[in-house]
This record gives sequence, C-alpha cells and structure tokens, in this order.
Amino acid sequence: MEAPAVHVPDGFLDAPTSVATAVVAAAGVAVALRGARRELDDRTAPMAGLVATFVFAGQMLNFPVGAGTSGHLIGGAMAAVLVGPWTAILCLTVVLLVQALFMADGGITAIGTNITLMALVGVVVGWLVFRLAQRLLPNRLSMVAPAAAVGAYVSVPAAALAFTGLFAVGGTTPLDIGTVLTAMLGWHLVIGLGEAAITGLVVASVVAVRPDLCYGARRPLAARGLTIRPAVAS
Repeated sequence: MEAPAVHVPDGFLDAPTSVATAVVAAAGVAVALRGARRELDDRTAPMAGLVATFVFAGQMLNFPVGAGTSGHLIGGAMAAVLVGPWTAILCLTVVLLVQALFMADGGITAIGTNITLMALVGVVVGWLVFRLAQRLLPNRLSMVAPAAAVGAYVSVPAAALAFTGLFAVGGTTPLDIGTVLTAMLGWHLVIGLGEAAITGLVVASVVAVRPDLCYGARRPLAARGLTIRPAVAS
C-alpha cells in the first residue's frame, strides 16, 4: 500500500466535487498570478524555477513510513518560504500539471482537486504557520529554518484533512469517513516528519549561503539593517 500523499486519482471523487475543486483551483491560481507580480524580481524569478524543479524531483522520490506505506515531499511550505506564497502556488501548480499530463501521477479529472489540496491548502497553511512561528521565535536568521519546518509539518495533515472533507462530500468508494480520517491523518502526521526535515534542511542551506534569496528571511534581514530590494511589478 502507498499513502496517497494527497495525490488524488481519477474517479476517487464524484464529478460535482471535482468540478467545484477545479473552480476553486482556477480562482486560487488567478489570484496567485496577480500576487506573484509583487514577489518576483530578477533574483527570485530564477529561484522560482529551481524551487519548482526541486519540488518535482522531490515528489518523485518516496520514503517509507512503515507497514509497506510510503510518502513523498509536498513542498508547499518550503516553496512559500523560499520564493513567497503566491509564487509557490504557481510553482506547485506547474509541477502538478506536468505530473498529471506527462507522468500519470494524479488524475486528469482530479487536477483541480490536487491543485486545491497541495498548491492552495499546502502552501497557504504552511506559509501562515511559518509566519506565526516567526512571530513566536526570536527574530534571527537561524530561526527561519525551524519556523519553515514547523509550517511544513502542519501543512501535510492539513492537506490530508482537506482531502477527507472532500471525500466526505463526494467520495465514490464505500468507505466509512471515520476510517478514512483515521488513516489519512495518522499516516500524514508521520509523513509530515519527513516533510519538516527536508524543508528545514533545504531552507537552512539556502539561508546559510544566500539569505537574500530566501523570501522568508526578509524579516530577520531587515531587523539586521540590511536592505532587501523590493520586486518590481511588470
């Protein structure tokens, strides 16, 4: 058995639910397109490409979590911390589209569902928890990676809970919702540990070498009196 890591296949949710999530995904991506104009500049644009590539590769690699079950990186929180939440939504969306269209990873009719779960819920929850952790932790560069790890950990069960809610509304298989909730939340709490570890290591590596390239590090950099040139909207 392989844990879904929130990748939803075709036919797992009924047509009305799939259509509804496609509408939500389209609206979210449209908002992200506008928001990303404030985040992208000549430094962060190349970084966004690297982040999308890393997330794509990371989602191709599975790691065991026990009982024959495996999970993989979602990457929403990591992408948000590195390039900003709006740009991260676009990065995850591109990755999910390529996976569905060319890698048969996630269903074609479930693209909207997967974008909603990973590119919207995963990124937004991961970013909000990261920002909350930043406010609670000392405002230092060394705290960026731990805050990112916390955001990454919470984002995984959050996406799993969102899937469970969608399944309760439009699931097509005769499974008890309590069983689904227990299985999804239980496994994804474990998978979240791997997500947090990978996110923390990647963010820590970037911050150690080029903190100015990490969007989530701008607050502690500003506190140190360093100027971060804002993005120029085109």
